[in-house]
Amino acid sequence: MCRKEVVVKNKVGLHSKFATFFTKRANEFRSSIWLERDDRRVNAKSLLGVLSIGVVAGDKVVIVADGNDEDKALSVLVELIESGFKK
Repeated sequence: MCRKEVVVKNKVGLHSKFATFFTKRANEFRSSIWLERDDRRVNAKSLLGVLSIGVVAGDKVVIVADGNDEDKALSVLVELIESGFKK
């Protein structure tokens, strides 16, 4: 299991199209992936889960991955958020 904290940099956070794009990328991996904000943990492969934690610009979130491709999954998703969804 691996985890990394990252700051959400894009202007609207993880809402609408960015949450959709994030969950689609998360679903490309076989590992279990979670997104944590404050004391809440949701399945990062679930659009409703990601939307439910209300991530806005400047929030710190933790991405947790567990499985055979966890390192790659974590790397891709962290890079996606750190780039402001420009990749």
